[in-house]
Amino acid sequence: MKDFSIIQKLRNKIRIEGKHTISIAKSVKLVNCKIEIKGSANSLIIHSGTTLRDVQIEIIGNNSSIEIGKNTIIGENSYLSAKESTRLTIGEESMLSRNVKVMTSDGHPIYQNGIVINGAKDISIGKRCWCGDSVTILKGISIGSGSVLGINSTLTHSIKENVVAVGNPAKVVKEDISWEY
Repeated sequence: MKDFSIIQKLRNKIRIEGKHTISIAKSVKLVNCKIEIKGSANSLIIHSGTTLRDVQIEIIGNNSSIEIGKNTIIGENSYLSAKESTRLTIGEESMLSRNVKVMTSDGHPIYQNGIVINGAKDISIGKRCWCGDSVTILKGISIGSGSVLGINSTLTHSIKENVVAVGNPAKVVKEDISWEY
């Protein structure tokens, strides 16, 4: 693993402010991606065989991280965001289609009696998960390995492994499933 290659820097918009851990496998394909990392002690880890095309990655704050497992594919106009000391993990051999949004934070704090009531939370996507077009995964979600999320679904609650979830908010409609590439 290493930092961004010269080719990756030329083919993508990469803006890094502060000191962070960046580890990108040699065989990672980044095409027209926008990567922004601000704050301190954040990390971005992308494992071998992964392809990201026109993806926006945002890591803002301190001690936040995004890790993308090997042989994962993330499609056009997808958005991955880790803020406020959170961790976003995508398991190996997962597929995120176009326009998928994965956010550990609401983006802006909401206060009640001077206390933040909408704090950021980790997100974990298991191995071999498939997210259809325009899926949104909100903070605090855990997706079990082998699960499938239908087109335009919004995941507001965690789901177990090997299920199909669809809708807004997403509900499990099938269990004990498997799927092929």
